[in-house]
Amino acid sequence: MATLQRIRQKIIDREYYLSSHAEEELLDDELERKDIENAILKGRIEKKMKEDCAVRDIAWKDQLGMEGQFRYFADSKKMLTLS
Repeated sequence: MATLQRIRQKIIDREYYLSSHAEEELLDDELERKDIENAILKGRIEKKMKEDCAVRDIAWKDQLGMEGQFRYFADSKKMLTLS
């Protein structure tokens, strides 16, 4: 399964964790968890900004024009961590 499909499946299955930093950023931007979920499920990757063994930074844009970026830790097969 491709990485993007795995990320989306983790969101659908609610097998992800938002870090405290991500929660703070959501509050600062007056966004909710569902906004992030929607961007990941229906949006597209604009740019991969960093790649190493376990950490990826990805910029997203959804069909309504909401943009954002998140860091995810790909080393866990059980849980996706968004920061």
